[in-house]
Amino acid sequence: MSRIALVDPAHTSEDRQALLRAIHAAFGATPNMFRAVANSPAALKSMWSAFGALATGTLPPVLGEQLAVAIANRNDCEYCLAAHTALGRKAGATREEMGAAQRGESADPKTAAALRFALRLVEARGQASERDVQALREAGYDDEQIVEIVAHVALNLFTNYVNVALAVPVDFPAVALSPRA
Repeated sequence: MSRIALVDPAHTSEDRQALLRAIHAAFGATPNMFRAVANSPAALKSMWSAFGALATGTLPPVLGEQLAVAIANRNDCEYCLAAHTALGRKAGATREEMGAAQRGESADPKTAAALRFALRLVEARGQASERDVQALREAGYDDEQIVEIVAHVALNLFTNYVNVALAVPVDFPAVALSPRA
């Protein structure tokens, strides 16, 4: 049970309704996470804007979803793990690719480098070395893409913290957390 109210899109302020309508249009439903965040129109606008902005970035959508499941698994966020596994599959990733990403792994060396870097940021609370960044460059990422990876990490930390701290009920097909190596 959620620790805060899940905003009912039909019974809330117009500013919340407008954002929740856009979210509903994108998903075909209004996910519980957005209903929880809608308690603060400012937070909802920030979150939804960040998703929209990163969708226009240079990183492939599948990589964004792979980063999300790796971070969700590391933070024990069952909500984001379920949501981003479904979104990753919808974006074209195989079940195996999403499972590997959940563990921070990929058969593709470039994707593996991005996952390692993202998890390094999560584990080290943003502390990265020159060597960490250089490993991304050697894998083929440019500065724009490196900044986008950091932005994906930040957005996913926001969503993970919302869902874990506020016990938002999962409304996507459940995915089991993977044990850490």
